Formats: sequence, structure tokens, C-alpha cells
Amino acid sequence: MYDELRQVQAELTGPGAPFEVAEVEVRGVRVKTYASAPNSLREIWLGSAAHGDADYLVYEDEHMSYAQAHRQVAQLAHWLVQNGICPGDRVAIAMRNYPEWMLAYWATISVGAAAVGVNAWWTAPELAYGMNDAKPKILICDHERLQRIQAIRSEIPEYPIIGVRVPEPLPLDVIDWATIVAPVGEEPSLPEIAIDPDEDACIFYTSGTTGRPKGAQLTHRGCVNNLLSLAYWNVAQAMAMQRASDGAPPAAPSRDAKTGQLTSLICTPLFHVTANNCIAQGMTMAGGKLVHMYKWEAGRALELIERERVTNFSGVPTMARELIAHPDFASRDTSSLNALGGGGAQLQPDLVSKIDKSVSTARPGTGYGMTETCGVITANSADFFVDKPASCGPALPIFDTKCIDTDGKTVPTGEVGELCVRGAQVIRGYLNREEETAESITDGWLHTGDIARVDEDGFIFIVDRAKDMVLRGGENVYCAEVESALFDHPLVTECAVFGVPDDRLGEEVAAVLVLNRYEENAADLLRAHCATRLAKYKIPRYIWIASEKLPRNASGKFLKRQLRDDYDLADAV
Repeated sequence: MYDELRQVQAELTGPGAPFEVAEVEVRGVRVKTYASAPNSLREIWLGSAAHGDADYLVYEDEHMSYAQAHRQVAQLAHWLVQNGICPGDRVAIAMRNYPEWMLAYWATISVGAAAVGVNAWWTAPELAYGMNDAKPKILICDHERLQRIQAIRSEIPEYPIIGVRVPEPLPLDVIDWATIVAPVGEEPSLPEIAIDPDEDACIFYTSGTTGRPKGAQLTHRGCVNNLLSLAYWNVAQAMAMQRASDGAPPAAPSRDAKTGQLTSLICTPLFHVTANNCIAQGMTMAGGKLVHMYKWEAGRALELIERERVTNFSGVPTMARELIAHPDFASRDTSSLNALGGGGAQLQPDLVSKIDKSVSTARPGTGYGMTETCGVITANSADFFVDKPASCGPALPIFDTKCIDTDGKTVPTGEVGELCVRGAQVIRGYLNREEETAESITDGWLHTGDIARVDEDGFIFIVDRAKDMVLRGGENVYCAEVESALFDHPLVTECAVFGVPDDRLGEEVAAVLVLNRYEENAADLLRAHCATRLAKYKIPRYIWIASEKLPRNASGKFLKRQLRDDYDLADAV
């Protein structure tokens, strides 16, 4: 099977092949790219117009076709240009996963502006930081985010705000989305605008080790190449499996037999690359349907899978686990599913087996990637994933990879080291962070911060994280940010934050604190304090109050591994 995969890759990526790999100079570095890659995401969007009256966006009882979506995107695109948006400007999108999120995204990138994906869970102070960092010229937000924005209007620059699903009467300084996209006259088309493939398509924030989120600058080239990487893996693994099984067809159809359409459930936030770049954009290119959820709930997800004939489910691993463990799972029709898995965190090997056995029509799948690579670096699915459930798969064709030791030297195959990657999907850098960009990207090589090994088949195994980060249910929680919030309380004199294992979320946030005086219910007091500064998922679930100074190493850093071993979860408050 692995020999077949190597043969297929050579065939698919060679000269004149569908996924031919070429080299191009990007920011002074020669990197691999797909020769057939379109110039921009605008071209991807324009190509989707061919799907016409097919369903595109579904939310609750609302259904929008590709034709209807293209009309609204064109209306908004013209409004943006008429209101001063030029290539290189930024438009912020702050809302939950409503259909308008994708419409706003396509309109923004189609006029050469960068879509700033605002974390919808951010508190008002976090929003203030993000708005001042990104400096968008226009903000598009829903009612919940609007209420938070209004609380900080004096702290952020003045710019037009478009309100999505905001109940009437609208505030005087808010423009109603519905008035902008309302049909007027003849069918609109997108404004004619040329887009540089190496300019920003979007800015997604990823938490920084300094305690402040960093705006990753994802380019059109990077995002388009990510789509082709995803397409490549789907073709390559299917071809390799067919050859390995003497030409037998794949076990699961790629499209639903009843509707003839691919359909994905959007259950993770669209301000992340998993939902946006890997699911929504991929489905759009393929003419698929996107089913949006108001919020995650496994029972509701099963209803939508049955009702909308969902073919592809990809969320964080805990979602797949909750789905197949739900009491309604056996009674719901999940026969449309052909792929079930996720990204954003590693699928535990037991979950890979459970997925493969629970849904007769679906195969397990995963991808490993980063915001900093516009999406996936590796992919693993079907027989390959079942055979190597601890692996995230081989690097995709346009990535050069290496594992390095602490001296920066490449380690031999099979040995562990920090994974570094280079290719057209690597971001341009971090917004307003020249030093951190230079630290993370060296001569085109991105330091992932993940400790990995590569086996003899080229499959990558992530074994640890070099970064001081907790991966909670697919959300990155950087310990420095939580520590900063805790240290901001006058009670705290020492603080160490780290991750502890959690069956449901993968990891949970834990903190060991030294206080300057006794305080009854101190843990609850500190959680309430954090709630004013941090999104809910970042607040420590486990807190221990230490009676002595915390252990440190010779350089003065807290020994977090020792703390994790010394403290029992049963004793936490």
C-alpha cells in the first residue's frame, strides 16, 4: 500500500500531471507550488458560479443556492469598493457561523482586501486589542459581537459597522446587512480587480507565547495551494488503495447517492483554518453544500446529518467522539457519511478504530496543519489511518520537511526533533511582528514548534509540543496569556499554567498559584477575574494553591513538567 502511494505521488505530481509540482520564488525564497494553482481565491469563487441553483449555504431552515450567494457577494463587493475599500485594506468579520460569514469573506477577498477573522469568543478587551492591531476599515459583525464592540467604541478607531442579524431598531451608526445585499436592477458581477497572489487574503489570529494573539497573514497563494493539497490527498489515497486491493473500488462513495452532492457540517469556528480553509473553501471549489450550526451539540449534529445528507464531518476529535457516543447515534440515518474525523488536535488511536467500526459507510480521516501554513501540512485517512492511527500522515507534495535538534541540525529518519516545513503555503508573516516572524520563519522554513519523527514510509508522528501551549478542544491556549491574566490580580505572586489530560477535550487548562495572603474561595475569585480578561475556554479548570515557592530551573523558569506530575487532579479546586 505504501509502495503504491509513492508510485501514485510520482505520477500525480510529475510534469504535465494534474498536481504537477513546480518551484516559484516567494519573498526571495524558492518554494514548491502546484503548477496549476489559480492566482487567487477570487478565481476559486468565480469558478463556483457554475453550480448555479445547487444548494450552497444552509442554516436552520434557510437554504441559499450558489446563484443567490453570488448575487449577495457581488452586491457587498461593490458596496465595499464604493466605500473606499482598496486592495491591501482589511475588513474584519466578527460573528458566529452564520451564512453571512462566508458571504462577507468571499466579497472581501474578491476585491483584494484581507478578511480579518475575529475570534467570536473574545471578550471586549480582547476585541479592543484585535481591532487596534488589525486596523480594519470596516467591521461586519452580528448582534452579540456588536454589543461587545459598543462597550469599547471609545478604545478603537472609527469605521463603518455592518450589522448581521441585528434586531431592529439598529443603532444609528450601524448599517443593516440586508439593505446592502438587497437585489437592485440587473444581475451584478464582481468589480474588476487584479490580485497579487502573494498579498494577504486573510488574517487569522493565533495565540502568542508572549501572551498576546498574533495575526497570521495568509496569502492567496498559500490558501489556493492548500485547496490543491487537500484535493491531491483525496485522489492519491483512493488511487493507492485501489491498486493495493487489485483495483477494487473505494468502499465509500465520494458524493451522497441520493443528492449527488458533497455536504459538510460546519461545526468549528470559521475564524480558524480548519473550518474556513480546509472545509468551507474546499466544499465551495467542489460545488458542495455547507450546513452551519448555531453551536455544537452532538444530538443536533445527528439531526442535521440525517436531514441534509451530510457526507463529510470534520471537527475537533472530541466532536467525533461525542457524535458516535450519543444515545441517538444508532437511531439516526448516517448512511450519507463517507468521511468522519477531524483536525485541530490529534485523533487518539482508539477513536480511529471506533470511527471505522461505527459507521459502515464512513472512513476515518485527519490532517495536521497550522494557521501558519494556511491549512494542512499532512493528511491521513482510510486504510492508511487505520494502519497507522498514531500518525497524521505524510507531508503533502509542496512541502519540504525536516526534523531538527536543538542545534538546528537535521536528525536521521526515525529520530525526534522539531518539525520544520517550507512551501508555498507558509504565511507571509505575523502582522506588526517583525521579530516574531523572523524567529518563526528562517529562509522560508517555518518552525512548527512541534516535536515529531518521520518513519520509513514518510509518515509523520507528532510526539510532543515545543511550544508552551494547551490544546483544549482544538483551541490553542497559550500559557503565557493565562499567566498574564492571573498575575494581573493583586493576590498572585507566582503562577504556572500548563495542560493536563482530559478525556473529552484532549487537554484542560490547569494552574498552580502562590498567593500573598489567604483568601477564602480564592480559586473562584481568580476565575471570575480571568473572565473579564480572557475567553471562557482559556480560564483554568483546575487550580491548586501552593504553600511554598514553585520549583524553578537554573534559568529561573518554572518546572512545569514537575508540577504536572506532583499535583493530583483530585486535589484541585
